[in-house]
Amino acid sequence: MKISYNWLKQYVKTDLSPEQMDGILTDTGLEVESVEKLEAVKGGLEGVVVGEVLTCEKHPDADKLKVTTVTIGGEPLQIVCGAPNVAVGQKVIVATVGCTLYPTPDEPLKMKVSKIRGVESHGMLCAEDELGMGQSHAGILVLDAETKVGTTAASLFDLEDDYQIEIGLTPNRADAMGYIGVARDLIAYLNFHKKENLTLQMPSITDFKVQSISLPIAITVENSELCPRYVGTTIKNVKIKPSPAWLQKSLRAVGLSPINNVVDVTNFVMRELGTPLHAFDVRSLNGKIVVKTATEDEKFVTLDGVERTLSSENLMITNGTENLCIAGVFGGADSGIKDDTTEVFLESAYFNPVSVRKTAKFHGMNTDASFRFERGVDPNLTAFALKRAALLIQEVAGGEIAMDVIDVYPNKIENKVVEFSYDRCNKLIGSSISVEDIDLILTSLDIKILSVSNGIAQVEVPAYRVDVTREADLTEEVLRIYGFNNVPLPEKLNTSIGVFPKPDLEKVQNVLSEMLVGKGLVEMLNNSLTTSVYTEKLGGEVLQPQRNVQMLNPLSQELDVMRQSLIFNALEVVQHNQNRQHADLKLFEFGKVYHKYESGYAENKRLILVLTGKKEQESWNASKEQFSYYSIKGLVNALFSRLGLNGMLQESALKNSLLHDGVHLTILKKKVGEIGWANAASKKHFGIKNEVFIADLDWDAITESLQYVKVKYSELPKTFAVRRDFSLLLNTATNFSEIETIAKNCDKKILKEVGLFDVYEGKNLEEGKKSYAVSFTFQDQEQTLKDNQIDAIMEKIRVELEGKLGAQLRS
Repeated sequence: MKISYNWLKQYVKTDLSPEQMDGILTDTGLEVESVEKLEAVKGGLEGVVVGEVLTCEKHPDADKLKVTTVTIGGEPLQIVCGAPNVAVGQKVIVATVGCTLYPTPDEPLKMKVSKIRGVESHGMLCAEDELGMGQSHAGILVLDAETKVGTTAASLFDLEDDYQIEIGLTPNRADAMGYIGVARDLIAYLNFHKKENLTLQMPSITDFKVQSISLPIAITVENSELCPRYVGTTIKNVKIKPSPAWLQKSLRAVGLSPINNVVDVTNFVMRELGTPLHAFDVRSLNGKIVVKTATEDEKFVTLDGVERTLSSENLMITNGTENLCIAGVFGGADSGIKDDTTEVFLESAYFNPVSVRKTAKFHGMNTDASFRFERGVDPNLTAFALKRAALLIQEVAGGEIAMDVIDVYPNKIENKVVEFSYDRCNKLIGSSISVEDIDLILTSLDIKILSVSNGIAQVEVPAYRVDVTREADLTEEVLRIYGFNNVPLPEKLNTSIGVFPKPDLEKVQNVLSEMLVGKGLVEMLNNSLTTSVYTEKLGGEVLQPQRNVQMLNPLSQELDVMRQSLIFNALEVVQHNQNRQHADLKLFEFGKVYHKYESGYAENKRLILVLTGKKEQESWNASKEQFSYYSIKGLVNALFSRLGLNGMLQESALKNSLLHDGVHLTILKKKVGEIGWANAASKKHFGIKNEVFIADLDWDAITESLQYVKVKYSELPKTFAVRRDFSLLLNTATNFSEIETIAKNCDKKILKEVGLFDVYEGKNLEEGKKSYAVSFTFQDQEQTLKDNQIDAIMEKIRVELEGKLGAQLRS
């Protein structure tokens, strides 16, 4: 938000420099992003002074030029001048050699000694346009005869530079969307730190008077929830014309372009008080204003000439039959102020912030009005703003108030009363601020102390402070004026040492990210907000709608809950890329999921891996092999191996999951994830054609398991490994992980690895059966293995597989 230094000083009487103001505002929470000097005239007329014409003679070689001598307080200067009105004895404006003028902002004119038709000229006698102060070029500026020679032009014309201060306004500081809010913070700071006794200089509305009731407009608000307050009046016999210089200068100082006197006043008051207003041409009203919601799919042309399709949730200002304005967002093309407007209806309202934000989002607009309304303007300042604007319109456009002010305010928005403890305030801040100082800060911020009993105060917070609702918020108000830098650092730091050293989780995540990128995966980043449709339609028994963390004011139905799983976001990415002819994907994402329980809310960080399509990029010599379940499983095994957790990883059959088939992964009986592929319902919902293989891993559980990892170093084995194979006939429901678990339970000393190297289902096998070819690798670090050792273990494995899985050895 841009503010003018000179304009701001109208509301707080201070001689602070722009740099001092910058520091104070930043310290109090209104962070200043930049300060830019605005010169009243570009260049500041440096080197331009008052001179007196001593002689004036005709140029010897030009009929329209004259040769003059001019004094500026020292040796007279010879200056050639072409102005028809130059004469001896005149006090004139002289641009001396070396100075630079800006007749137009982009075309500097530097003064230097030059010859004009053979006669030297040491400067220039200036016209109004040459100084950049107007458009006239009829002749040079002739000053009052009493003007002192040598006076600088800058001081003569009382040129006052300004400074544009840009504040990075955070969404919670709705109170600072106008000059009076910024001034209030300055006053609180100066009253506390400088012990000054400043008060906010509010503009006066005592001269507001209804001259007649000859132009009444009926006002009806059909939806008081969306429009809690609506105030209006009319002004007749106005004359639309350009605004006076002071008003134009004020608006330009904050980056606004003047339009006409009436519209400029509404913009001025909006910046001054933080309350948007709107002016209508009375001819478009048909004698009434009706505030109501639009008809679904109704068309409306806004001020920018764009035809927009309305939603039934959009609040509109209408004349009962025709839409005039999108309430709080943007005016209509036909109801605004025109050059021939003579009768004006002035609106000042408080619209529901959520409604305005949704409407602006729906239409993709962000206006000065919506910026303020959606954050929450002062509901109790609307009538004041209306009267202030009406008086200014009378000042710059003439006219008379022709209607009693109508104020539709059925349910007044009351100030909040909050209980506040002085002791808890100091404990939270970590300092000792006296009760008197706390009271001074709060009252300077327009927060009233109603009563105090046993160190507990009842505090009244004005309605416009939408961000102050709790004791902690009041403490923050005290702290930002007291100063964060004034809180003393503690002399000692208390800490506790955990039982296990915690790994650097950010480093671990970066290491794995680099590993995954090295394997060709691309990192994705999705919004934590998603649609509740996923849990309702695709969540099954795993994701329950009652576990959704609902948004109180969702931007849209597609972003109404926090996600319970990363899977649906990942499928959105797959769908998006597939629809753009990019179906071969290798993706990963670190992200959080959120759940709501009776005991409160929980969040869990997870890692998701996604493979779909072809393994290799399409090329004449590339394989056309597609990703499979074993591709994703191999990637997961490599990941756990990199973390040193592969020895603790256990697998079990996948049950009760969003994925189809696959395995659950556990470490020390704690679930750390699951591997599988997207089920048919999810693929159909997203319109995905290829199989999508997914590993959904619990990153929090995985990193917690790192405390059990101990790096050990061992010599290379001195003996050879021995391999034996089984060809097994199994039930189709049997998983390899079950075989691996049984085998490793049979021997934990020399059985080093169990592998699956062939799978067969189909011809020559009984229905419901499949064939697995399984390898078993044995090795002893110290001695060569004997056949009888290995045979005994293999027989034990065979018996266990036969008894527990019904496995049969194939010949």
